[in-house]
Amino acid sequence: MPSRLRRSLAKLGSDIGMARRKRSFTVDMMAERVGVAKTTYLKVEKGDPTVSMGVYAMSLFVLGFPDALSAIADASRDETGLLLDNDRLPKRVRVPKRPTPI
Repeated sequence: MPSRLRRSLAKLGSDIGMARRKRSFTVDMMAERVGVAKTTYLKVEKGDPTVSMGVYAMSLFVLGFPDALSAIADASRDETGLLLDNDRLPKRVRVPKRPTPI
């Protein structure tokens, strides 16, 4: 896994841990609310890439961020994709020829 991605996951885990502490939730409380073992939840706070995305999503939901994942790959904010769409537009538009009747 690229180091940049590992750092991003570690930051996400750290941010989740900070949000948990700000809300005065214990690790046991979070693990119970997320529906995982305490050891699995601790992996979330460490940014472990082997933890399923569902566990990260549920952790965010429990902390009050229900829409956090929906904005990650939002097509309307995909600048590269939007530029590629513009590049693929045809230079001209032609009306298709109708077949001649028999």
